[in-house]
Amino acid sequence: MKNRSLSKKIGPYLWLLPSILLMTIFILFPIFEVFRTSVSKISKAGVVKGFAGMDNFTKVISSTTFAMVLKNTLIWTIAVVGISTVLGFILALLLNNEFFGRKAARAVVVFPWATSLIIQASVWKFIINQDFGTLNTLLMRIGLISSPINWTPSPEAYFAWECWVGIFVTVPFVTFCVLAGLQGIDESYYESATVDGAGFWQKLFSITLPLVRPSLTVSTVLNIIYVFNSFPIIWTITKGDPANRTDTLVTYLYKQAFYKGRTGEAAAISVIGFLILCICASVYMVLSLRKEEADE
Repeated sequence: MKNRSLSKKIGPYLWLLPSILLMTIFILFPIFEVFRTSVSKISKAGVVKGFAGMDNFTKVISSTTFAMVLKNTLIWTIAVVGISTVLGFILALLLNNEFFGRKAARAVVVFPWATSLIIQASVWKFIINQDFGTLNTLLMRIGLISSPINWTPSPEAYFAWECWVGIFVTVPFVTFCVLAGLQGIDESYYESATVDGAGFWQKLFSITLPLVRPSLTVSTVLNIIYVFNSFPIIWTITKGDPANRTDTLVTYLYKQAFYKGRTGEAAAISVIGFLILCICASVYMVLSLRKEEADE
């Protein structure tokens, strides 16, 4: 009896042990190493030369380039997550209706999300090219323009196009998260609201939004993390050029680590980004949970 009782107590932990080991090796240990590197003196050869305290953080924060890159990162994250959430929600509402070809439409919507980001960014870079891009070719053939247009006349224009590509590839994820929530709503709610004389907007704000809020919360938090750390789109289209004007924190720390050999400063940037993400995700989750409790 004692052995059986002991096995019942230890058994769950033995089943969890492989997952704990994998998390420790591939998640917790790398995080610890990044934090350790951020407070260490690192040579360009990658050799740790001692404790540096907050020197790496001071160098990073005092740089005017870092302030610009941080601003770019916030604009990039807010624009992509915000706009893709709105568009994804609208698209989910449309795809939730019964119409001919709905299955085909859902399959088409998922393509941008299923395709590699590098491929997506490369395609859009080709589309907006002034000399041989398909956008200019199409507009000239249908007679809307007479000569090729430079769609990227400034770093700001390039950055706007990168934001558009980010939105384009993120919308499908939001759409299917919301669509899953919509399909879990019992039709009796809408039928009762219709009997009571509720219109489309009343149903939307009183039934649909409260009931899909958990799905929106999950998609938004994951999108904040995913978009904030997104590397392929920016790197493929501009590599953060010219003069770091289109860099985000991820591409900027990549340059610091692998182009300039400033491993300590790159680790410090990584830690700053990690802390920003933790704060943003925590605040959003707390506000969402409080709102759900208030609604209940």
